[in-house]
Amino acid sequence: MKDKILYQLTVEDFQNVAQEEIGRELTKQEITIVLKSAEQKFDWYSAIMYAIWENIESSKK
Repeated sequence: MKDKILYQLTVEDFQNVAQEEIGRELTKQEITIVLKSAEQKFDWYSAIMYAIWENIESSKK
């Protein structure tokens, strides 16, 4: 269980957002560029921390 993937993004996820936002799919090169940028912006620690406090710790009060 320790190595089980709990959350992941796929190329399809990126393409769906691109279709919604800019009306077209991204090229392979654009996916690489956007992926690098998204990786730097995604704060996974804070996302998990806030979910714990919001859903687990808040119910203890």
